[in-house]
Amino acid sequence: MAEPAPVYDVAIVGLGPTGATLANLLGAAGRSVLVVEKERDIFPLPRAIHYDGEVLRIFQAAGLREPVLAISRPGTQGMHFVNGAGQTLLIRGGTAALGPHGGANNYYFHQPELEAVLREGLARFPNVHVRLGTALTAIDVDSEGATLHGSQGGDGGSFEARARWVVGCDGARSPVRQHMGSPMVDLGLRQPWLVFDVVLTEPVDLPPHTVQHCDPRRPMTYCNVVGNRRRWEIMVLPGDDREALVQPENLWKLVAPWVRPDQARLERAAIYTFHSVIADGWRQGRLLLAGDACHQTPPFLGQGMCAGIRDAANLAWKLDAVLAGRAPDALLDTYESERKPHVRALIELAVRLGGIIQTTDPAAAAERDARFASGEPEVFELPPQLLGAGAFDALQQDLAGRPFPQPRLADGRLLDELLGRRSAVIGQRELLAAAAPGTAERWARSQALVIDEPDPPLADWLRRHQAGAVILRPDRYIVGVARTGSELDRISQYLPVAP
Repeated sequence: MAEPAPVYDVAIVGLGPTGATLANLLGAAGRSVLVVEKERDIFPLPRAIHYDGEVLRIFQAAGLREPVLAISRPGTQGMHFVNGAGQTLLIRGGTAALGPHGGANNYYFHQPELEAVLREGLARFPNVHVRLGTALTAIDVDSEGATLHGSQGGDGGSFEARARWVVGCDGARSPVRQHMGSPMVDLGLRQPWLVFDVVLTEPVDLPPHTVQHCDPRRPMTYCNVVGNRRRWEIMVLPGDDREALVQPENLWKLVAPWVRPDQARLERAAIYTFHSVIADGWRQGRLLLAGDACHQTPPFLGQGMCAGIRDAANLAWKLDAVLAGRAPDALLDTYESERKPHVRALIELAVRLGGIIQTTDPAAAAERDARFASGEPEVFELPPQLLGAGAFDALQQDLAGRPFPQPRLADGRLLDELLGRRSAVIGQRELLAAAAPGTAERWARSQALVIDEPDPPLADWLRRHQAGAVILRPDRYIVGVARTGSELDRISQYLPVAP
């Protein structure tokens, strides 16, 4: 008699950066994972080009820090906003110094190389199976899980698999989202831009940083990507002939002030419509969404892919806790409530920033330039990495829901290298000893790492926040801080434990 088909813990639809990161995180947790991807090969041309230090920290959690760093370039001089006369209006952010997350604030990369690193990472896990060239055609959901139906390219025929949970990381046209019926809410930006990627073939005197050319005649963005790769994003204006615009003879005219066709090789030229949308309903029973399947961010902040990677980090530990029986599946309802406010704030900020960059009215542009020149520009700061209402918000502490920094410890390791993907209880020995016996038992049942002799950077953090102890989630967000044994008992009740 034939062996019954395996039931995977999690099926992931889509093997882009979000899906591949989620598969790496779940694979590292020992979960059985099936990844279904309709394409056979990695898309060979550049798309996303930026991630930040918090995302590097997530790659580290998946065991991919060094391979990812090997293909990345730290951004060092921020983003320069320049008007039509070439005058600098504003410089925002930008440093290669280590931040609280243990990495530089910004990194640039070539997406095909990143996707290759993420896929190579999956080869470490015999419990992760990848099916390329398989398109999802239907999903049947019941109280115990879901059955995926697909078609394989060529003569491969049909495909069927069973999983307890399904995560759609399948992009802006997500079939999983369509099955769920989750509506997309438009947040106000829908603008076509021409994305023009080149590889320099000789040295060219170009800025080492990103430049926003806020020129009302033709707004543009220039990016120094990695190696010899450079990108121009060029706003498509009313009346432009789009077919003519992407012809090489016209493309090179647009970037003539900076580079000639004999100095670079054209790699890609395509017109994209920048969207600002977010889904209502990231979970429906056994189905969930992540990345572009549930939100799309204009690229002005370089946070589109980053948002999807953060989704994966939030979702991975919760799926693991539910599958292990340490938490009820209601924990997954906190995924959207925690992530959505930050994603929405990023999208809304990108829309506002796009309004400044995309100004084409000469009078409005002149007023903008005068405001910046007066020393009273509108300053755009990224929203803090703060979770929305979720698993631990009932504690009502200012620090709850904020990411914990990542110092380098006395033995040379980064904090996350010590903690792995576990929860953590970090505090002074006297306070930890004052916790009730049941609390220490809960720490053990939650598989939390208890640190009762904090390294100097950890002890300094506790002193600065007038705390005796702090409890961290597996994704390094703060559950809460404690100053007394009874407070430590209360906070510890929020750690998911095995029954």
